Amino acid sequence: MADPSEITPTAAAAEGSFLKELIKIWRAQDTHGAWEGKKDLELLEPYVLDKRKRRALPIVGNPDPDTTWRLELFFDAVALSIEKATGVMISPMLKMHHEGFGRIVLIGGRLVVVSKQLRDVHRFGFDHFSDLADQGDKFVNSGVEMIRKFPEVANY
Repeated sequence: MADPSEITPTAAAAEGSFLKELIKIWRAQDTHGAWEGKKDLELLEPYVLDKRKRRALPIVGNPDPDTTWRLELFFDAVALSIEKATGVMISPMLKMHHEGFGRIVLIGGRLVVVSKQLRDVHRFGFDHFSDLADQGDKFVNSGVEMIRKFPEVANY
């Protein structure tokens, strides 16, 4: 079991709009009610890879379907957060090799609002919840900034 201080989010991270969106997406995946008794942050716990958990993973490896799914849900939350902030519909596109490298892009209209090269997807995770929130917010802010810079392309 992880040290509670390592998985307890800061108050700002727990209240961030990105984490709230990510939790909503996770809850929407629970079509049979299996997670109803789980707290929100328990659902996000697999995103936290502390040093011990990271050391247990091989340096090179193929991502399992659960890790790939978590990656997709993370960027779905980024896309929805950008949509809420701008009103532009965002479509995620993921192209990944089975060995865990590739690219994800988030597209609004004809504009690529976020582009991320993926490597070592089998090790996808964050040191703390605050890091998860910060990275999500970073992608959201970058996407919103891109749409504000090129609104005519995003709204084409």
